[in-house]
Amino acid sequence: MPTGHRIPLFSAALSAAAVLVAGAAGVQLLHRVEAVQSQPARPLLLAPMLGVLDTCVLLPADGTSDLAQRCTRPGGSAAGLVEATVAPLEPPAPREGGAPAPYRLGYTLQAPLLQLFRARGDVWEVDPERVDRLVRTVRDNARPVVLYLFSTHFPVDAPLEKMLARDASNLLQTQEGPLQVDAYFGIPTYPWTFARTDTDITARRVQATQALLEGLCKLPDADRAKIEGITLLGEVHHLFPDFQGGMGWRPPYRVTDYSAASVEGFQRYLAQQFGRIGQLNQLLGSRYARFEDVRPPARDLRAGPQAQTQAPTWQQWAEHIDSFAHGRLPVSGWAFAPGVPQPWVHVYRNGRWLGKTGVNMRREDVQKVHPEVGLADTGWRMDLDFRYWAEGVHRLDVFLETAPGRLVPMATRHVAVMGRAGGGALPAPRPQQPLPASVAPTPGVMIDVDMPGEMQTLYYNPLAALWHAFRGQQVARYLQYFDQVVAKSCLAGTPRYIHQLLAFPNPGWDESKYAVEASLQAGRSPAMGGLRLGVSLYGDATYGPRFTQWLAESGPRPYGITEFHPLRPLDGPALQGVLAQHAAQGAQFLSFFMEPRWQGALVERPHNPFSFDPENAHYHSADLYQAVDWIRQHGAAP
Repeated sequence: MPTGHRIPLFSAALSAAAVLVAGAAGVQLLHRVEAVQSQPARPLLLAPMLGVLDTCVLLPADGTSDLAQRCTRPGGSAAGLVEATVAPLEPPAPREGGAPAPYRLGYTLQAPLLQLFRARGDVWEVDPERVDRLVRTVRDNARPVVLYLFSTHFPVDAPLEKMLARDASNLLQTQEGPLQVDAYFGIPTYPWTFARTDTDITARRVQATQALLEGLCKLPDADRAKIEGITLLGEVHHLFPDFQGGMGWRPPYRVTDYSAASVEGFQRYLAQQFGRIGQLNQLLGSRYARFEDVRPPARDLRAGPQAQTQAPTWQQWAEHIDSFAHGRLPVSGWAFAPGVPQPWVHVYRNGRWLGKTGVNMRREDVQKVHPEVGLADTGWRMDLDFRYWAEGVHRLDVFLETAPGRLVPMATRHVAVMGRAGGGALPAPRPQQPLPASVAPTPGVMIDVDMPGEMQTLYYNPLAALWHAFRGQQVARYLQYFDQVVAKSCLAGTPRYIHQLLAFPNPGWDESKYAVEASLQAGRSPAMGGLRLGVSLYGDATYGPRFTQWLAESGPRPYGITEFHPLRPLDGPALQGVLAQHAAQGAQFLSFFMEPRWQGALVERPHNPFSFDPENAHYHSADLYQAVDWIRQHGAAP
């Protein structure tokens, strides 16, 4: 989540493709390096994201300080502020014949699109001075730059936001109507729609983008060439009520988008996928007469009287949706085994082994309660595909492997795969096979299984899976729409990236609510056009195996790291290794937050707790700044 308002949430969703296998990291890295066709020809670009808009670009023209004068005088810009902030991290020039510099140093120029407007009476227009200060920043600073065209559900404190939010047609809709303006740790969130492009919010985003691009296109070729990448909008994904607390699996299940445009789009999507309504009916066991009769799943079977009294009708089954209706069941928890370098969790169903996953996901909630665990990478998760499980009560047994062949029991859970013929009664238990031998935990071992709950009922609805696939297309198509806006400018040849979150490395997020999977195929899917992959990496996604495995399995390709914070201390050599791995995998640039500094002092402003800064005590950010500085002095090019 951009703009520095991210608060780490410590539970996670792991894509089924990436969880069931956790092979040898060295072999996977070798395969990834061989597979990436476009290796970086130059050292990795570090492009810190600075808070220059509020400290320079938006300043009134009557500022008296030296900084304000540089920003607001005729022809002023934020170029000097950028340079004063990043220059301390400039690596020394390499000696002749010596190793190349450890990285190239640039910056990310955040351009909050809705802040580029001003009101003249009842008319909103683009403020040309704000646009020109951004353009002159690119002109006046010699460093390479990543241009961030920023406009997401997070606010930029623009007066235009409140006006746009009063129009329900600009907002995403849940099953119960337009989603209300929410809050995330006290920060308003605006649920802007992307189900349509004929809305005022989209028009304003396009208007600001075009104005900025027109200004940049007036620059000389040498200045435009400094722009090495463009990231679009920020984290674009579906939303839900209680954005701060509703990221997990707590019912009721409420997601977006259920507007009329989405319903009609879903019906067209089904017609394209199936051709004839009879084929859809065969899959669903339904009796729809035409695609126009199909409604997106919107109700939980457990909430109706039929859940307890009678078998659901085919209509009720087709309407069912919850966190598991698309056929995925997460098994997750945490474990701590002192002295074990890599614990593994094994899962069995009815006595048959399903797979294993490593204990390496961040669970800072565990660390707060049990500080003796040290670092917070105690979480684990495995997603189970239950679409083809037989009706009945299935037994899941979870073991912790603390040494080869040494299994410690963690928990037993029963889950009920419900059939259409039964009423509210639970189905019969499934046959069991003997479990492997196990041993008692040694002193100091701590284990817990958070999910699933005992006797979780599961209703698989194929229409829910189709609905999520369509919702993912909505995200991808909106990003592609904006890609075409940029592609019509003089910067059409500049690499363009999405700026997307990853749901699966977070152990308590229900990733079905976000529906970002289709957009994460940027760089390899024709549906994403010419867009490249850009991802925000936090916690173990920066240094652990999960992102690496996902990239290897989804298709290695050039990518940008649009936000980066390990949320743990890394010394210089360790951080250098992380940067080297990303460069080898295809990373083109890496952006982390920095606080603007002028004449060596922090600029007075609300500070981002995730900024790499020697005075920032939050999330080990001061340590990480020092690690970058160590690389500056001692590192070799990744």
